[in-house]
Amino acid sequence: MLGDLGTAGLAAGLLTAPLAALLWLRVALLGAPARPARLASVGALLAAAAACAVLETALLGRDFSVRFVAENGGRHVPAYYTVTSLWSAMDGSLLLWLLVLAGYGALLARRAADRLRAYAMVVVSVVTTCFFALSTFAANPFRAVDPVPLDGPGPNPLLQQHPAMGVHPPLLYAGYLGMVVPFALALAAPLAGAQGRDWIRRARPWALAAWCALTAGVVLGAWWSYAVLGWGGYWAWDPVENASLLPWLTTTALLHTSLGGGRGRERWNSGLACAGFLLVLLGTFLTRSGAVASVHAFTDSPLGPLLLGFVLLAVLAATVLTGRHRPAPARVAAPVWSRRTAVLVNAVLLVTVAAAVLIGTVLPLLTEPLAGARASVGAGYYQRTAVPLAVVVLLLAGVTSALRVRDRAAALRRLALPGAAALSTVAAIGLLSRPGPAALTAFGAAAFVLTGLLTTRPRRWAGVLGHAGLALVAVGVAASSAYGRADERTLRVGETLRVADVSARLESVRRGTPDGRMAVQARLAVSAGGATRTATPQLRYDPARDTAVTVPAIDEGPRRDVYLTLLAVAGDGGSATVRLAVNPLVGLIWAGGAVGTAGGLLALAGAVRSGRQRRSPAARSGTPVTAGAPA
Repeated sequence: MLGDLGTAGLAAGLLTAPLAALLWLRVALLGAPARPARLASVGALLAAAAACAVLETALLGRDFSVRFVAENGGRHVPAYYTVTSLWSAMDGSLLLWLLVLAGYGALLARRAADRLRAYAMVVVSVVTTCFFALSTFAANPFRAVDPVPLDGPGPNPLLQQHPAMGVHPPLLYAGYLGMVVPFALALAAPLAGAQGRDWIRRARPWALAAWCALTAGVVLGAWWSYAVLGWGGYWAWDPVENASLLPWLTTTALLHTSLGGGRGRERWNSGLACAGFLLVLLGTFLTRSGAVASVHAFTDSPLGPLLLGFVLLAVLAATVLTGRHRPAPARVAAPVWSRRTAVLVNAVLLVTVAAAVLIGTVLPLLTEPLAGARASVGAGYYQRTAVPLAVVVLLLAGVTSALRVRDRAAALRRLALPGAAALSTVAAIGLLSRPGPAALTAFGAAAFVLTGLLTTRPRRWAGVLGHAGLALVAVGVAASSAYGRADERTLRVGETLRVADVSARLESVRRGTPDGRMAVQARLAVSAGGATRTATPQLRYDPARDTAVTVPAIDEGPRRDVYLTLLAVAGDGGSATVRLAVNPLVGLIWAGGAVGTAGGLLALAGAVRSGRQRRSPAARSGTPVTAGAPA
């Protein structure tokens, strides 16, 4: 029964989404009333919401006749993780993807329908149609199971260990799919004629909203990985991690080139707006096709070829339509010593970082069919290519604020104190600890940026918070990478493992069955800074999935984290293999992410307020603009 209802919801979406595309095309070409098209877009949203609601009902009701519930539900799973199991596997997560995508379409459809918005809604509706088709024909979670099992295995045990499971994927999806609106507006602008000239002003609030959600999602994902996976790190340059970083980099570049209305940078803006969403589609292919091996990726599926075809069609459409952008009127070139030039150089560097990460991510996929073996791209590649460029981006972020004044001498005076702070930081840290060139440069760049922000009277607090957040993240990454120490050893009860000034003494090993799952727990006395605490890392075995997972014990502090992982235990319980890591200043990464997101939200509020002030009386009244009307 529920399976039939869910399939009916997908079928309704597969009807309403293409109908919306046709009706919006009619609005764009003929100036027809927008109300029917708007209702069709809302219908697609309701269809996606109904499908999600039906699958959640099946999960909570333990209806194991539904295939997705039989494969990912379980009577032993707590209610919270039963709800979040909707997006714990590919078919269900595609429903959440559809819900967010259709939601953005309905939000975009709310405004008055001029030709630019109507053409953009055609693009969004076509994308929504494609994903409804994928979910209906290739990844339908509502297929029946025969015979019906009495219970299910539940979601992956790693997805049942941390409350971030309920926040991280929806945030990432909100960030990914928010980029469909700038993408659609960029494609619509050449078709809309004169009405498309201000497309970047309309796209900027949507890009900001997507950037905020993606920033929060990426940082939250790093924190979740750090807290759950047990290896003591937060970023492994995994292909799926890279897939989230790529659109973040290009959207950050777009937010810079679109400052001041993006005048004189039209082709840059359209290219970056398209690149952001195309990279989202590429990341979707990597995640859902089984093309890459990753703890974050879904398994092999029939979606791979279909998604690849969709990515190629989207690239073709973007290339053809953005190539029709009319070149902007010739303008006087910006002086080399100007804020405008610095912003553009920063955007170029961000795109270069994205290109380096993209090459490292897809190179193994390209070499396997050509050379018969998959190339290995490790962290060293990214540390030699992307990381140095990212440090230069950070330095330019500090320079930009000083270039608001046109007098070169005054700008140099503004840069004097940050430069002195950077040099002093490099000299002091280099003499005291010798962390290595990359970390030392990052410390100096962060000091340069933070000092500049503190000594410059800010005109826009959003930019201040954004750059400050980036500097804090840089300090956290540099410190944890340069000064982090770790060791692992098999300890008998009573023996001690030491790392830096932290010691961990194994007191006991205990076995049990909490929550019906077998678990073994090591009890250790951890001494650091004159204080002693008890830590209890665990190993848990999930018989339903035949999987063992680590549950690390983390003592978090403002100066450093003490991270303990239980790797193995002896059969007699007399010894255990323990990994002890000391990670300095990791908390600055989470703090920097929060500060940067706050800056983005502040910029978003300003952009929305500015948009309301500029809206014409016709737009306020909801009067549609006909096909031949001027912008």
